[in-house]
Amino acid sequence: MGGRPTDGRSAGGRPGDGRPVRRGVPPLPRPVPVRTPVAAGGRAPARSPARPAPLVARSEPWTSPRERTTTVRTRPGRLRRFARRYGWRAYAVPLLMIATLAVLLDLAFIAPSTPASTAGATATQQAPPSGESPSVPGPEATATAEGDAGPSVTPQAVGEETYVEKGAGSLSVVDGTSPVFGTGPLQRFIVEVEEDIDVDGARFAAAVEDTLGDPRSWGNGGRMSFQRVGVEEAAAGQFVFRVSLVSPGNMETYCPGVGTGGYTSCRYGDRAVINLARWATAVPHYDGDIATYRQYVVNHEVGHALGNGHVPCPGPGQVAPVMLQQTLRLDGCVKNAWPYP
Repeated sequence: MGGRPTDGRSAGGRPGDGRPVRRGVPPLPRPVPVRTPVAAGGRAPARSPARPAPLVARSEPWTSPRERTTTVRTRPGRLRRFARRYGWRAYAVPLLMIATLAVLLDLAFIAPSTPASTAGATATQQAPPSGESPSVPGPEATATAEGDAGPSVTPQAVGEETYVEKGAGSLSVVDGTSPVFGTGPLQRFIVEVEEDIDVDGARFAAAVEDTLGDPRSWGNGGRMSFQRVGVEEAAAGQFVFRVSLVSPGNMETYCPGVGTGGYTSCRYGDRAVINLARWATAVPHYDGDIATYRQYVVNHEVGHALGNGHVPCPGPGQVAPVMLQQTLRLDGCVKNAWPYP
């Protein structure tokens, strides 16, 4: 009969465990608990290190393909940025600077040119290369010299020689101040006389004042006015030009390179240099008219100092321009001492 076993065992199981017994299938072995042995001393053995955690991929922020392919660009240097900004001017400016520097260096080392008779010269002081120095300071000479003689002119005396051939070579300012002559822009001037030439400086200065103060002179019609100043103004450089009386033996000192031959007068720098020999005796074709010649030579040389050049005779029988080289010849003109006769 089929029925439950009576021995207390369930079908397919072990007696008394209450589990059903499956016929034909061996029972599963019961798991045996693992006991960790205790070492001597009552301490548990050290545990084996824990296993490393599994690798987990980090999540990165999402970027677009365009951002991932962007190339890092370096900033161009200053010179390249300057060239891009200014274009051809970036190259032109350095070249112009180099060219300007070259011109300045060239001008600095160019020797002064040989003086020549040219018009429009600006009057400033010269420093004689040899002999005595000028008596007072003044601006440096920046203009060419002008005179009435060339190297071929032979010195000659007219009439009785009553002048000193060569003085001390140094000049002294004639002190004193004159009234203002005329109207218009004021032209202050000083008068200098070479030492040891036996000339009364005050008389010479008065003759220069009378000439430049005449209405027929350069101040005609309010064109300009003149005033002579003395030692104090000369030392301070408060003048436009100077009128200097120099012996023929020292003309080349104060008119270097002009070629006066000791015979003619000249203008050099800011100086209207009057030759003592011509002041004393004039020239043959003036027929002894020394007073007129003195007015002429002052107006002529001061005219150079004011920027006027030589002019020719306009025609036979006509009045000679004051800037004609009347010391050398009249060329058919009639002698004349005035710019505006």
